[in-house]
Amino acid sequence: MRMRKKKHGAERILACAALFYNTDRDISFLQPPLRLEIGCGKGGFICEAARREPDVHFIAVEKITDVILLAMERAQRENLTNLRFLNCDAAKLTDILPPHCLERIYLNFSDPWPKKGYYKRRLTYRGFLDIYRELLCDNGAIHMKTDNPALFDFSLNELSENGFLLQNVTRDLHNSEWENDNIHTEYESLFAAQGIKINRLEAVLPSSTGPAAPISDAIPENQAAIPEKDT
Repeated sequence: MRMRKKKHGAERILACAALFYNTDRDISFLQPPLRLEIGCGKGGFICEAARREPDVHFIAVEKITDVILLAMERAQRENLTNLRFLNCDAAKLTDILPPHCLERIYLNFSDPWPKKGYYKRRLTYRGFLDIYRELLCDNGAIHMKTDNPALFDFSLNELSENGFLLQNVTRDLHNSEWENDNIHTEYESLFAAQGIKINRLEAVLPSSTGPAAPISDAIPENQAAIPEKDT
């Protein structure tokens, strides 16, 4: 469902303009540790992460302006000085951020793009992994959560085939050892209330020992359509 256009959206965005990441003004944000969430939604996860770890810098990415507005207003209300926002598509990140500046990337409940022809749009498709490889530092990691088992299987395969080391994998996050430190997103709380199990993984980019091997652009074996859930 498309979100309704926000009233006075332009004025509200302008009021939060200081929270937009700026390559000149926010040069200190490039100092480690720096973490990034792709698809921050209304900001529940990233704002709580920034609140819990004030010594870590966070950047939240969201391509829908009316959605990022809500996240920015939340961050402003909570006076989170270690959080900045980017209103852009994830495919553009290497045009904005310098190489190897991130220690962690969060992918929380990303769109599964279930139709067969849309598999290249999945944020764990090898084309996006190439972007993450450029942005992550040695031993940097992707932390992913999803309610969609088929997307999770797709992601496990893509990550392992393209140079990432999988660890701390679970298909039932809320009944695992990693739940203690888990920050629930808006979607996650909704799914949990419905009894849906949450899949979770970490994928580490190993220290480089030479030039990185290119990621193949061949069609992955698991590019088939992801079954859409009944609603």
